[in-house]
Amino acid sequence: MVSRADRSVFAEWWWTVDKYLLFGLLGLMICGVVLSLAGSPPVAERIGLDSFHFVERHVMFMVPTIIIMIATSFLSPRNVRRTALIVFSISIVLMFLTLFVGQEVKGARRWINVLGFSLQPSEFIKPAFLVLSAWLFTENSRRNDIPGNIFAMLLLAIVAALLVAQPDLGQTMLVVIAWSAVFFMAGLSWFWIVGLAGLAAVGIVAAYTVFPHFAGRINRFLDPGAGDTFQVDTALNSIVHGGWFGRGPGEGVVKRILPDSHTDFIFAVAAEEFGIILCMGLVLMFGFVVVRGLSHSLKNEDAFVRLASSGLMVLFGVQSVINMAVNLNLMPAKGMTLPFISYGGSSMLAIAFQMGLVLALTRRRFEPARLTSGFSRFATAGPKAA
Repeated sequence: MVSRADRSVFAEWWWTVDKYLLFGLLGLMICGVVLSLAGSPPVAERIGLDSFHFVERHVMFMVPTIIIMIATSFLSPRNVRRTALIVFSISIVLMFLTLFVGQEVKGARRWINVLGFSLQPSEFIKPAFLVLSAWLFTENSRRNDIPGNIFAMLLLAIVAALLVAQPDLGQTMLVVIAWSAVFFMAGLSWFWIVGLAGLAAVGIVAAYTVFPHFAGRINRFLDPGAGDTFQVDTALNSIVHGGWFGRGPGEGVVKRILPDSHTDFIFAVAAEEFGIILCMGLVLMFGFVVVRGLSHSLKNEDAFVRLASSGLMVLFGVQSVINMAVNLNLMPAKGMTLPFISYGGSSMLAIAFQMGLVLALTRRRFEPARLTSGFSRFATAGPKAA
């Protein structure tokens, strides 16, 4: 037990961090390990690997994941901005290099080899980009001499251009949604709302016209007979076969023919083996984390902290919704991980960094100005009372 009289850095962190949010995130990580045990062995066996290959790697990545999240949560708001700038700068360089020397998988270049590890820089640029955008929006409202909104739009254009060049239209959509939410909370006018909505519509039409795979996914979603819908159909069968209470741990059968059962469709595997009841519990856990984070964010009086933490929570929540919606065939198929649940080293580490920033920004902090004014009133009232 940490004493309140302890003045160490750890003690200060322990008594100011949101422990409910922290334990909620750790709970999701534990669920990720359990579901990795359920969904990944058949995939490993199909490609000639040891049955627990992906499970072992998932657990291995859990250690740096927890370290990154906890270490990042110690940062002050000023250091959050500085860290975001460093991560953003490095990620921009790596994303640019990925276009030329990155690994090509299914026609896309999203991964680059760094020190022997396969890294997806776009995962790390998302939280850093949102923090910098929140700072620019805040400075725009504070100082008339800084065109923060314009700079934030330029950053969005750069990030979106690099994502489209890979191409990764799903991540582009996710980044634009989260950025737009931050811009909206910053108090944009209706002129910008209409303008951005128009640009988004133009972007969707352009993507449908230019990228055949994007058009194919839209067409298959609107008309299942227009192409191959094997993965989505198999995921739905998993959910139906599981029923309310599931077949039991390890008893799932549909996962043995589902190619991405350990990544994009881990939610469907959970439904087959543990049932819809558990999936509803998982949804509630994600909902709790998002609502808890947003409630802390919106109560904060610091505009930067409010915008940055809210944007990061929107990013986390929207990504979760997209993954689960694809599993339920509520939106076109998109390869996007379920935070802390799906297998994927880059995704886990990047989301740990993202949620560490949220924990850092939402920590309770003293307000010297308010405390000083309170003591002044007390000192003034003291002699009169005497």
